[in-house]
Amino acid sequence: MEWQRLISDRRLGLEEWHDENAQMRSDFQRDYDRMIFSSPFRRMQNKTQVFPLPGSVFVHNRLTHSLEVSTVGRSLSREVLLRLSGKVAPAEERLLQHIPDIVATACLCHDLGNPPFGHSGEKTISTWFSEGSGKSLQEDLSQQQWSDFINFEGNANSFRLLTHQFVGRRKGGYAMTYSTLGTLVKYPWTSFHAGIKGKFGFFQSEEEAYRKVAAHLGIPEISTGVFARHPLVYLMEAADDICYQIMDIEDSHRLNILSMETAAGLLLNFFEKERQEKLRRGMSYLDDPNERISYLRSNVIGVLVEKCADAFVENLPEIMSGEYVSPLVDLIPDPVKKAYKECSDMAYKKIYCAPDVVDVDLAGNRIISYLLDVLMDAVIHPEKNYSQLLLTRMPKQYDFFSPSLYGKIQAVLDHVSGMTDVYALDLFRKLNGHSLPAV
Repeated sequence: MEWQRLISDRRLGLEEWHDENAQMRSDFQRDYDRMIFSSPFRRMQNKTQVFPLPGSVFVHNRLTHSLEVSTVGRSLSREVLLRLSGKVAPAEERLLQHIPDIVATACLCHDLGNPPFGHSGEKTISTWFSEGSGKSLQEDLSQQQWSDFINFEGNANSFRLLTHQFVGRRKGGYAMTYSTLGTLVKYPWTSFHAGIKGKFGFFQSEEEAYRKVAAHLGIPEISTGVFARHPLVYLMEAADDICYQIMDIEDSHRLNILSMETAAGLLLNFFEKERQEKLRRGMSYLDDPNERISYLRSNVIGVLVEKCADAFVENLPEIMSGEYVSPLVDLIPDPVKKAYKECSDMAYKKIYCAPDVVDVDLAGNRIISYLLDVLMDAVIHPEKNYSQLLLTRMPKQYDFFSPSLYGKIQAVLDHVSGMTDVYALDLFRKLNGHSLPAV
């Protein structure tokens, strides 16, 4: 792969309007601004990240997480540019200056397609098809279509949100640049490979769009339906890995799931003994326990950014050749790598199984499953009286009257996955008669 092709400001769906003239903002900066002002991005403020949406204690939601990932992605990209400075041709070095904007925008977009109620929302949708009421639909769908649904993936849904021409929208969806779209797709293969690789990057309905992006950027197809990663995917992935792992430790301390001593110990383990002593002295000037953990967290993110930048540059030849390289956080040296794993182990042992987290998973499972039951029945049997009433209430941008069953199902999933936690709960109550308009 070559940077001259990988960094392209052509926009999907607006290729004929491409303007080579320099402007105040680059097209990559326009991508970033476009996302900040978009409805899907704003909706993330009411979507659970891990912990229940905040009451008296503020923890991360999808929006704050995405903003932080974007910030770290930009910093990580700049560290990479520093390491590459003077090592590439001047023309290529000028082109690489766009990398921070491309990565920052892809980071903003990486969670757009995730449904409400945290990571369990994806699992609930998948199992509605594989274990629940949706199982009866299998015989009327192709193998590829069925694979899309039983492996429902927020990453693939993010790509769909940005590229699909919803009702009333322009061709190309949000008409993002090819480079931003290429950087967004963390798992550039179809759902047929989800069983082996765990996740996938685009639904059958968006495969043609991804193939168009890949062809323009010079991303090779390694085997049928499996593409090499855009090199900048590694930076976006690393920014996400850094943020969710470290911020989950900070949030769990704020919620008293982890003690001050445990959280501080996990974060201090990222450093050699001499640096640990300096950090302890820095902590001693802070009386607020939350500020102490925040102080350590900022230092940990700094060292992770540096080490991931090193790993990216060291493995750049393999990355550019299209070889699959492990996530950058797996390539950093000890003690940083060991400390990161200790945080991950603690998260699975104490955080993700915490009662409040499991309660959200349980409630989300019931709410999403019920909404899928009702909405799927309405689009498949629109002649029913209740279906007609319900469909009049549904957003017009989703194609509930698609001529294909696959399209109808996707319209329902577009609607449900786009809901905030609060909206989904409110609709659940209304459809069950537990909430009525004021009379």
